Amino acid sequence: MTDYLVRAIAKSGSVRALACVTAATVGEICKRHDTLPTATAALGRGITAGALMGAMLKTGQRVAMRFEGNGPLKKIVIEADSDGSVRGYVGDPKVHLLRADGSLDVNNALGRAGFLTVAKDLGLKEPYRGTVQLYTSGIAEDLALYLVESEQIPSAVGIAEFIEQDGTVAAAGGFLIQAVPPVDPLVVEELMTRIEQLPPLSELLHKGGTPEQILEQLLSGIPYDVLEKRSIGFACSCSRERIERVLLSMGNKELTSMKKEQHGTEVTCEFCGERYRFDESDLDRILNEIEKQEV
Repeated sequence: MTDYLVRAIAKSGSVRALACVTAATVGEICKRHDTLPTATAALGRGITAGALMGAMLKTGQRVAMRFEGNGPLKKIVIEADSDGSVRGYVGDPKVHLLRADGSLDVNNALGRAGFLTVAKDLGLKEPYRGTVQLYTSGIAEDLALYLVESEQIPSAVGIAEFIEQDGTVAAAGGFLIQAVPPVDPLVVEELMTRIEQLPPLSELLHKGGTPEQILEQLLSGIPYDVLEKRSIGFACSCSRERIERVLLSMGNKELTSMKKEQHGTEVTCEFCGERYRFDESDLDRILNEIEKQEV
């Protein structure tokens, strides 16, 4: 596995933890969107966050996350499936902001004011939704705040990347660790101490640190079992059939306008860049389907 995630639980059942490496996946997705370094770092953090959240889902479930801020990046949109598939994009891939020390300024690129919305498709009639205000706009802290406030689970999240000067993603990954209810305050305190003692995550990943090694440091002295090791990779859920269903939902008036004024339409998937062309005959067929449904 190039990119993969490891999920573990303390033998006592009091702590669960996940760690992953995502550099290849982040690199592929950012290449598709032709992102500049700061946008690459922001999108990369979102991709890692998605991989961590997706790993906590049951088979066939999906999570979508939308980080929206008042900065030039505008938004980071992520989707992740329970099987390790992940995809995403940013509002403006050409954003490149630096701090005074020359480091990538993801926080101000996204913007300090805004919201994180998480929607989980759990196979029910309506997806579960939760929204929190952005805390730092650094992604990891915002996700942790969401887990604490919306899902009521004491959580800590670490996400990091190492971007070369030429924009290459040299390393990316992260961890998510939670105290399992009923929560023991002493366990939470011990976990926070361990996280504070952890070496800088970007350095650890850049030196080739693995998910197993991250978990070993996080859970040092705590007996635990590895539950799963799964691959992570880019995969898009778009298809011509799904795009047709979207067009179908637009209704007779708008589709008729497309046919007369544009003689068809082209839809581009925001996640993968795939283009789907629908000519006049395609729109006629969809319009006929709408008429059948209205009868």
